[in-house]
Amino acid sequence: MVEDRSEIELPFEKQNRKGKQSIRVLFVCLGNICRSPAAEGAFLDLIQKRNLESSFFVDSCGTSRYHIGELPDPRTRQAARKRGIELTHKARQFRKEDFRDFDYILTMDKSNQKDVLYLASSDEERKKVQLFRFFQKDSKKDFEVPDPYYGTLKDFDEVQNIVSEAAEDFLDFLLSKKLDLKT
Repeated sequence: MVEDRSEIELPFEKQNRKGKQSIRVLFVCLGNICRSPAAEGAFLDLIQKRNLESSFFVDSCGTSRYHIGELPDPRTRQAARKRGIELTHKARQFRKEDFRDFDYILTMDKSNQKDVLYLASSDEERKKVQLFRFFQKDSKKDFEVPDPYYGTLKDFDEVQNIVSEAAEDFLDFLLSKKLDLKT
């Protein structure tokens, strides 16, 4: 975890299927059925619209085992569908290997972040972990994505709006680093 965006290094160790360098992004929440699949879907939708999908590998997971193998919550899927996003991801739990397999591990709240950081065994691993909303340009924001699980469909719609905006700002952050992102 870093305090300033300028401190974030851009690793290029992984190759995508076409042999080009890819940026590997993992979104993390508690159960992997609400916020992290919504963020994954929003980011995938964004990079597809910009023809950047071959530059990225994107996944999501949860810190808990509550929903392993399940589709996202129906309300999450409904909120995403309103934006033309289909969520078909099946929930999985965060594992230590994710530190090796991903360049950016973006958590939805401070509790998720704490759980992931607890499993980190080096500073290199800790530097990969950041709150997803850390990259948002609006300096007045709360850095956490609220958990809509016990809320209404309106809460799920709001979370979809938040993660969609955060996805755009995260991609803008990456593009501002003058990365050679190609299809």
